[in-house]
Amino acid sequence: MKILIIEDEYALLKTMEEFLLAEKYVVEKAADYHSALGKAMIYNYDCILLDISLPGGSGLKILDEMKKEGKSGNIIIISAKNSLEDKILGLDLGADDYLTKPFHLSELNARIKAVLRRKQSDGKLALQLGNLSIDFAQRQILVANKPLKLNRKEFDILAFLATNKNHLVTKEALAEHVWGDNIDMADNFDFVYWQVKNLRKKLKDAEITIENIYGTGYRLTI
Repeated sequence: MKILIIEDEYALLKTMEEFLLAEKYVVEKAADYHSALGKAMIYNYDCILLDISLPGGSGLKILDEMKKEGKSGNIIIISAKNSLEDKILGLDLGADDYLTKPFHLSELNARIKAVLRRKQSDGKLALQLGNLSIDFAQRQILVANKPLKLNRKEFDILAFLATNKNHLVTKEALAEHVWGDNIDMADNFDFVYWQVKNLRKKLKDAEITIENIYGTGYRLTI
């Protein structure tokens, strides 16, 4: 799962980044309005942690621009401001939650998991595809009620394909989702091929198929 942290306070930005990396998220960050807006408009994120007060502009303006473009990112506003007006405006502009500084990292993690659960499969905690069960909250896989051990990348690939079942997922979209937006510097996507190949082997007893759409990407069907 990929998270964008938009925060100009370096110490807090670093603390959140280190915590979320330890929680096995893919983390991107931006510390000013213009770089944050660029990332929010170009890339897709599972969750955006958005500070309101930024050098060069307001986080609420980023929300407004995203709303105009029809983009959503499971946005949690993180701000020292605790005014009711800011909360209402942020929620009206599409934010999913509002967390006031200072906060405990455990609470931040709980808020992130809550918005991610709401996104995954229309808010379900688990997804059942034939004899395959995916528990998003616990990051666990069952095939015919037996646990299946996947590494972090394999789980993220399967989760992304499963929540987009019957739809083509391009190699570029899959790579960006799982490995982060620095993936655009990669020369090729051979590493995606090998991860998917290993995943298919582990899923040989599952009642799903991961189709290879030649030269384009993958599609999960049941």
